[in-house]
Amino acid sequence: MAHPLPLSETSSDAALILAWQSGDEQAAAELVGRHARPLARFLAGAGAPEADVDDLVQETFIRAFRSVDRFRGQCQFRTWLLTIGGNVLKDFGRRAARRKVMPLDEAVRDVTGDPHEHAEASEAEELLAAGLQKLPRLQREVFLLRAQQGLEYDEIAAALHTTPGAARVHYHHAVRKLKEIVE
Repeated sequence: MAHPLPLSETSSDAALILAWQSGDEQAAAELVGRHARPLARFLAGAGAPEADVDDLVQETFIRAFRSVDRFRGQCQFRTWLLTIGGNVLKDFGRRAARRKVMPLDEAVRDVTGDPHEHAEASEAEELLAAGLQKLPRLQREVFLLRAQQGLEYDEIAAALHTTPGAARVHYHHAVRKLKEIVE
């Protein structure tokens, strides 16, 4: 099918959504290409098990494309997508709570590279990951959306159904608590 709109890497998300709704599968692929990695980083930072991140990203896009007609452009597409991703992760957590899973032994992790640098990086990563898990859910999500995804407070507020002022407060508290944990 011919492209109803010329698509390129500079096409806006809104143009890609319109093209996809007109039957252009390449537009959907472009949207996935743009947003899959940031979505995966958000989900991993929000507590998704590494082995499940790809499945959660896929589920997020499935839900987004099924309901894209409800996207009104009141926020950026990525913000809307991250909101859906957060809901997918919550659903995953509820399902996981109902089943028991045995984690793989940490000995199977790849440990290539300088051992000293690897140890320092691993320690910092573990402290931050542990700190993130200690934060209340809303503080953790605000921190990840701001620090990891670079969203503005009004976008965070739209994604999490709160106010920009509340998002600022949650971010401030999250940063303070994480500094206490890391130091």
